Amino acid sequence: MENETIVNGNLVPAFTLKDQDGNTFSSKDYVGKKKMVIYFYPKDESAICTKEACAFRDSYADYVDAGAIVIGINAGTVESHKAFKNHHRLPFTLLSDPDNKVLKSFGIKNVLFLTGRETFVIDLNGEIVFKFRGFLNGSDHSKKVLDFLKSVR
Repeated sequence: MENETIVNGNLVPAFTLKDQDGNTFSSKDYVGKKKMVIYFYPKDESAICTKEACAFRDSYADYVDAGAIVIGINAGTVESHKAFKNHHRLPFTLLSDPDNKVLKSFGIKNVLFLTGRETFVIDLNGEIVFKFRGFLNGSDHSKKVLDFLKSVR
């Protein structure tokens, strides 16, 4: 399924990555238990990525209320993610995808020389039910996802 476009209704590609603490995170552990909001972003500490992460942070209680976990993914190292998480007090998981294998399994295309910025909502059945792509609109990702989650309650 690599490099195919993922559409609503597709099952989330199964993946296992290391989180900011070096622990193993497997998407399979959450299917059927929590909705997942998975966002892919180019780089820790860049301006737009920081705005995006902080928008998810500032609305985190709304995600918890919706029964969802938030997961940020990029090719950064475990150490970079830990520093980014601590610096901005991010209450959610950041995953290291060093070869962009998971990013590619979601069908995300590069924008110029950077990896794409896309967000996906996965329901309890493991189906992708919403996706948003907005490369220069980092802070819009959280708003669009919350609008979607509120519309399906």
